[in-house]
Amino acid sequence: MKKRIDQSLEFRNKDFKLRPWQLKVQEVIYGTETRTGKLFDIILLIVILASIIVVMLESVNYLNVKYSETFKIIEWIITGLFTIEYILRILSLKRPLTYIFSFFGLIDLLALLPSYLGLFFAGSESLMVIRVVRFLRIFKVLRLSSYMLGADILGDALKNSRHKIIVFLISILTIVIIMGGIMYFIEPNESGFTSIPRSIYWAIITITTVGYGDIAPVTALGQAIASLIMLFGYAIIAVPTGIVSSEIATAKKTDQKLFKCPNCKLEGHDQEAKYCKYCGDQFNSD
Repeated sequence: MKKRIDQSLEFRNKDFKLRPWQLKVQEVIYGTETRTGKLFDIILLIVILASIIVVMLESVNYLNVKYSETFKIIEWIITGLFTIEYILRILSLKRPLTYIFSFFGLIDLLALLPSYLGLFFAGSESLMVIRVVRFLRIFKVLRLSSYMLGADILGDALKNSRHKIIVFLISILTIVIIMGGIMYFIEPNESGFTSIPRSIYWAIITITTVGYGDIAPVTALGQAIASLIMLFGYAIIAVPTGIVSSEIATAKKTDQKLFKCPNCKLEGHDQEAKYCKYCGDQFNSD
C-alpha cells in the first residue's frame, strides 16, 4: 500500500511538478489510504459534528443567553480551522479549479460563508447547519462503496426521469391553478378563499393530502370538489414514485450488464461482487 501511494505521489510530482510540501498536504488532506490521511478525515468529521452541535445549542434561548460568548468563540475557532483547510486544499493542487467547482468544494465553501456573512447580516449564522452536508465525507472515509453505488444509481434514475417528472409537475401545477380558480369562484371570502393565489395554496395542500385546516370550503359544491381533489391526491402521489422506481430498476440492470469480468469477459455481475459467477476469478479490489 505504501509503495502504491509513493508511486502515485511520484506520478503527480512528475506530471504536475508539485512541490514537496504540496504533496505532503495532499497526502494528509486528500489521502484516504494513508494513516495520516485517515486520521485527518476522522478529526475533520468530529469537528464538523461539533460545529453542528454548537449551532443547534445556540438556537436554544436559555443556553444562548448563558453561553453566548463561549459558543461564538468555538464557532470562530472551527471556522478558522475550516478556512485553513479550504485554503490548503486549493494551494496543494496544480489545478485548484477542479476542487473549487467540485461538489465537495462548493459544499466546503458554503460551510464557510455563513460565519463571514454573519459579520454583515444578522441571523445568517443559522445557515451554518449546511455544514452537516460535509458529513457525506464519511462514505469516503469508511470506504462504503456499496452506499456510493446506491447513490449513483439513484442519481442516474433521477436524471433519466427528469423529463417525466417535469411533465408531471407542470400537469399538477395546471390542475391546482384551475382548482384554485374554481374554488375562488364558488366559495365566499369568509371561508378563507380571499384571492386566487390563496385558493391555489389551498388546492396544493389538499391535493398533497397535507390539509393544514386553515382554509376549508363551506358550501356543498366546494366540499364535493374538495373530496374529489383529496381522492385524486392519493392517486397522484404514486406517480413520481413509480417513475423513479422504474428508472432505478433500469439503472441497476444497466450497471449489471456493463460490469464485465476481465477474465472471461461475461457480463451480469453486481458492482460489489468480489468473484466472477461464471469462472470464479477474483476481481481486483482496486
